Amino acid sequence: MTIKRIGVGPRMSQAVIHDGRVFLAGQVAENPTPDVTEQTRQILATIDKLLAEAGTDKTKLLTANIWLADIADFAAMNAAWDSWVSPGNTPARATVESKLAGPEYRVEIQVTAAI
Repeated sequence: MTIKRIGVGPRMSQAVIHDGRVFLAGQVAENPTPDVTEQTRQILATIDKLLAEAGTDKTKLLTANIWLADIADFAAMNAAWDSWVSPGNTPARATVESKLAGPEYRVEIQVTAAI
């Protein structure tokens, strides 16, 4: 049973590959000053990079969990998500309102994909 880790840190890894799947850590915007749509675009670009490093891409998404600091941002987040997600390959997804790690963060996204 092989486990590969990407972006290993003292508290967490950015991705863990096991049993034909890659599990990404929750991702937040590198620059959290823009609005939720731009933060979402930043996060999705990071997800693309991590998935590529793991040997997969967004067409193989299995699940997505999305946390919004304010559920009123749902449509604005979806504006970025809908233009990014692969048509016909949409994952099972949950979106909830939650207090995030800092008030500057409007959205956090975690995905799992097949390799």
